[in-house]
Amino acid sequence: MSPIPFVLALFVASAAASTTPATKRRGVPALDDPGYRIGPEDVLQVSVWNNEPMSRTAPVRPDGKISLPLLNDVEAAGLTPMELRERLLGRLAEYMPHPEVSVVVTEVRSFKVAVIGQVPKPDRFELRSAATVMDVLAMAGGFTEFAARSRIVVIRANGDKTERIPFDYDKVRSGDGGQDNFRLRPGDIVVVP
Repeated sequence: MSPIPFVLALFVASAAASTTPATKRRGVPALDDPGYRIGPEDVLQVSVWNNEPMSRTAPVRPDGKISLPLLNDVEAAGLTPMELRERLLGRLAEYMPHPEVSVVVTEVRSFKVAVIGQVPKPDRFELRSAATVMDVLAMAGGFTEFAARSRIVVIRANGDKTERIPFDYDKVRSGDGGQDNFRLRPGDIVVVP
């Protein structure tokens, strides 16, 4: 078997395994999709082949947009780099025949989560890679003596609504299968009562 189909088969198998039936039943979020989504404060390198004036490093503003010559403001937040590339190709086609564009995230600054409540170091943490609830609880120093470990809640913005996801630390630690140690998303708030 050649390496590429093997890697593809491994990726498909791991993606399928990331969403267990138990996870779906409890309404606990499964592992996020593998595509990175651009967020505010990320820094992007936009390169247009054979057009140096159009190529530039562009920070994503708090409103989720980047500014580029000719195109002015372009929505970037919430898109994968490939989705933004496709959007830029469509917009640039009005000005040049057959544009070639690449979008690279050079700095990840939008993946921030907060841990508040009964932890020694409550804070807002800027993450560089995927992290689980247990990961950020460790970053916050664990628990104080008064923490209600079985009543932790992750508050997640879901469009215009706010979702409250229960997290039972004791069940994860015991490994009884009643609770998954799920990945956090940018903007999540972990509340330890």
